[in-house]
Amino acid sequence: MKASDYRDWSPASVREIIRSGEWTAPTPGMCAGHVQANMIVLPKDWAYDFMVFAQRNPTPCPILDITEPGGKEARIMAPGSDVAKDIPRYRVWKDGLLVDEPTDVSSYWKDDLVAFLLGCSFSFESALMEAGIPIRHIEENRNVPMYVTSIQCRPAGRLSGPMVVSMRPIPASQVPRAVLCTGRFPGVHGAPVHVGDPEAIGIKDISKPDFGDSVTIKPGEVPVFWGCGVTPQAALMASKPPFAITHAPGHMMILDPKDSDLAVF
Repeated sequence: MKASDYRDWSPASVREIIRSGEWTAPTPGMCAGHVQANMIVLPKDWAYDFMVFAQRNPTPCPILDITEPGGKEARIMAPGSDVAKDIPRYRVWKDGLLVDEPTDVSSYWKDDLVAFLLGCSFSFESALMEAGIPIRHIEENRNVPMYVTSIQCRPAGRLSGPMVVSMRPIPASQVPRAVLCTGRFPGVHGAPVHVGDPEAIGIKDISKPDFGDSVTIKPGEVPVFWGCGVTPQAALMASKPPFAITHAPGHMMILDPKDSDLAVF
């Protein structure tokens, strides 16, 4: 089955098939209209540093929910959830190095871990499509392309690093509409951080994303870049905390609220 086959399923039902191991692929197109979230899990000793890092960098790191230390339930955004099992694929980090990509991180869980769920740009894609703006990675059944940029985040405590962005090719005539559509969703990255020349933000080859998949850019289209919730993974590589867990890029946690619940009118 494709992700779009789960378009009309409820978030709880999709979390159940993910938890069972039936779905381990990226989540774009699943549970249309519902919020999807990035995740980073850190020991309590590092959690305050990350909370300040997110507060200082709200565009790439908009916080939606935080678990209690040692807890696995996202009580506000997904009651009954288990953040150690409800994401299709995770990444486990030690001293800033990626050491595992499991589909369940229960065996890694400790009593001092704090999970942060962050807004994801998948949440504003419904608004873009309703406005008649194409979403190429969904059309091509691929993961969204993501790039590490030369834009440096504001550091906080022991955490620092570059911003990661996601890219969508947009017809030039529709770029202003895309900016307005996504600007209504500050809780899921908001308006673009850059439009046009990739090299201006340190991207040397747009055909080779650092995360996700390359997509077709057609004649007359402009690459448009939004802040991305993979930014914390770049901070992990730069700052090297002793232990962390994240989602694998494109493999998100699907939450109960609707995307429209996060819109600012």
